[in-house]
Amino acid sequence: MSIESVFTNARIVIADREFDGTVVVRNRKIAEVSEGRCSATSAVDLDGDYLLPGLVELHTDNLEKHFSPRPGVKWPAIPAVMAHDTQVAAAGITTVFDSLSLGDVLGKTDRVQNRGRMVEAICAASERRMTRAEHRLHLRCEVTPDDAIEAVDRWIDLPLVGLISINDHTPGQRQFLDPEKLRLYHVKKYGMTNDEFEVFRAQSTALHEKNAVRHRSEIVQRAQARALPIASHDDATREHVREAVRNGMTIAEFPTTEEAAEASREAGLAVLVGAPNVVLGGSHSGNVAAIDLVRAGQAEILSSDYVPASLMEAVFKLPSEAGIGLPQAVRLASLNPARSVGLGDRGEIAPDRRADLVRVRMLGDAPVVRSVWREGDRVV
Repeated sequence: MSIESVFTNARIVIADREFDGTVVVRNRKIAEVSEGRCSATSAVDLDGDYLLPGLVELHTDNLEKHFSPRPGVKWPAIPAVMAHDTQVAAAGITTVFDSLSLGDVLGKTDRVQNRGRMVEAICAASERRMTRAEHRLHLRCEVTPDDAIEAVDRWIDLPLVGLISINDHTPGQRQFLDPEKLRLYHVKKYGMTNDEFEVFRAQSTALHEKNAVRHRSEIVQRAQARALPIASHDDATREHVREAVRNGMTIAEFPTTEEAAEASREAGLAVLVGAPNVVLGGSHSGNVAAIDLVRAGQAEILSSDYVPASLMEAVFKLPSEAGIGLPQAVRLASLNPARSVGLGDRGEIAPDRRADLVRVRMLGDAPVVRSVWREGDRVV
């Protein structure tokens, strides 16, 4: 039996333009997209609101704060996933890659101690179709911990794994090349004294020298053997980008300098930038402003990173702040990320694509998500 829904009187944003029109959904897919209103009595009148494709999120660590709402607190696993999922879906995200850190340069932190619980809960909730959004796994592989390879081998073959990123947060590597910025960041964020920071830096550097090169190579080999897309993380120099290219990486997550972003685009990597960076007008850690990379045509993917709602906010901010059209801004958060990880069935409003749709109403300059459909089923 054919199940059909019709949405009309909508401001539809497709890959290359926007117009007032109608979308027909049939059997969980988009069947027709046309200009003008539909007069069918069964059609859902969207009252002129925007209709966007469901957003695709490749890198969010928002789940971590639900597993550890306070330091040392371990929240029940399935409720933690459901709370995170509610935030994600309400932000208009219909496909989310939960980025789970398999290691931490700071040692056995909450995120490391919770990693097994998080993986198991995401898999269980997804298998039972308990979530509003579709959840996949992005394994963030820190290269310095002694157990880095053991952690990768434990989870890399799970069916939900769809992205691998290589991370190196050793002091003085990538994110913070300026030693003073690095010290101030750790003192401010983690409450370290200067002496504690120096001890931390020495220990981290020793682990880096011992493990980083070998672990990076082994993790890349494992990802390539499984044809998983690989992302670099926090590249700062052209040499970092050359290393990413040698490793077969196709996504450059959060390049910290314009030099690295430009080199990544020249090399054919899809540059991913943070939506919070766009919303706030700059990087909280003093790196290159994401909106400048968008203006320069160097950014291809937006990520909500640590604030799910920032993705939709950034999409609607970019046309006025970066001088691009709304369809291009929407592509940064839907079609482009979907394509970069091989999901060719979603990310745009077009015939035969999944009926992942988001209804958005503007209240002043604030986009408000009013309804969300995943594969034609309303989830928000």
